Amino acid sequence: MKPTPLSAATVAFALLGLAAPAQERPVLTVYAYDSFVSEYGPGPVIEARFEAQCGCDLNLVAAGDGAALLGRLRLEGERSPADVVLGLDLNLIAAAKDAGLTAPHGIDAPPLDLPVDWSDPHFLPFDWGWFAFVYDETRLTDAPDSFEALIAAPEDVTIVIQDPRTSTPGLGLLLWIKETYGDRAPEIWEALAPRIVTVTRGWWEAYSAFLDGEAMMALSYTSSPAYHAIAEDDPTKRAALFSEGHPLQIEVAAALANAPQPELARDFLRFMLSPDFQSAIPTTNWMYPARAEGAELPGAFAALPRPARSILTDPEAATALREEALAEWLDALSR
Repeated sequence: MKPTPLSAATVAFALLGLAAPAQERPVLTVYAYDSFVSEYGPGPVIEARFEAQCGCDLNLVAAGDGAALLGRLRLEGERSPADVVLGLDLNLIAAAKDAGLTAPHGIDAPPLDLPVDWSDPHFLPFDWGWFAFVYDETRLTDAPDSFEALIAAPEDVTIVIQDPRTSTPGLGLLLWIKETYGDRAPEIWEALAPRIVTVTRGWWEAYSAFLDGEAMMALSYTSSPAYHAIAEDDPTKRAALFSEGHPLQIEVAAALANAPQPELARDFLRFMLSPDFQSAIPTTNWMYPARAEGAELPGAFAALPRPARSILTDPEAATALREEALAEWLDALSR
């Protein structure tokens, strides 16, 4: 029997009703720092690989640099739409847990390849590296090898750094100087202040200013020159090794306490430690992967210098030191 227009419409709506559930995919929202989410960072690769296995949509949100992530989550509180925060580090995890922002992951993590043992019920690491000042050897032929040498360098040896209130590298530098010099930290900052061309909110802005020639050196990572060697065939970028040692940064992720998709958040954390995620880290985030298995390092990484001494601030101590060190920094830069 030929259907009437009404019966055809009814069939069409019925088919749409059947198709709708099949087309609905859960959305996992991950807050990450800007350079992670950018088209040049790991974000696009990670998104495609996770969505291929999760049956979901991965919504990567650029939420500022690492320290700014914590500020945003504090501001949003229980109203946050995020399921996972990715990009905090050891200097911030105690504050995040104290604020009740994160949930235990309950994951039996596989063996990790970190310079330190790892055990934390809320946070899992995804990469690591050392903070360092990066320079171009064609512009700076005699790089300083300590903070004292930087202070004593010619006047044209300038630096660009990040704000410790918004950036994990900026906070790392703040604690680097405080841990190294203690009560002398204000004196060091006062001596460094004339060399600081600008203080940026995040890592990318500072490193871009350095690449544009606005400063001789930028606070970055010992692994940053690998990017230039591999992606640009440029061996002129170097990391200056300081005799004081270098802060070790371990970047981490956690599920949020009020995650709309808690099970999917844990699936993402498991995926984060898989070869599909870890293999993207060396040549997109230009850091050392938390798991070496399935994440072979390019040859340029073998040529990178490694500090003789790593500085690792206890997470609880970092929270206690931060306010005093920040006040000293603000006072020195305001003079």
